Amino acid sequence: MKTNTYLNIFVSMMVNAVIFGAGAITVLSVPAFNEQAKYLLPLVVVISFVAAPFIARLIAPRMRLRYWRRRGEV
Repeated sequence: MKTNTYLNIFVSMMVNAVIFGAGAITVLSVPAFNEQAKYLLPLVVVISFVAAPFIARLIAPRMRLRYWRRRGEV
């Protein structure tokens, strides 16, 4: 596998955790969502799984030194 693929996988797991955490905190801390929490929490899980790879594809290339050399910042 390529290095970019490994980076995408690892970054995707971290982004997934952050999106899920933010969504879960939002659902559980807003009193208006208490009645719908049993439907909203699984929705947060699905959204985090779907959105994480796309966001990771934007972040992962920036983690490589080659990206910063091209920009002339290293």
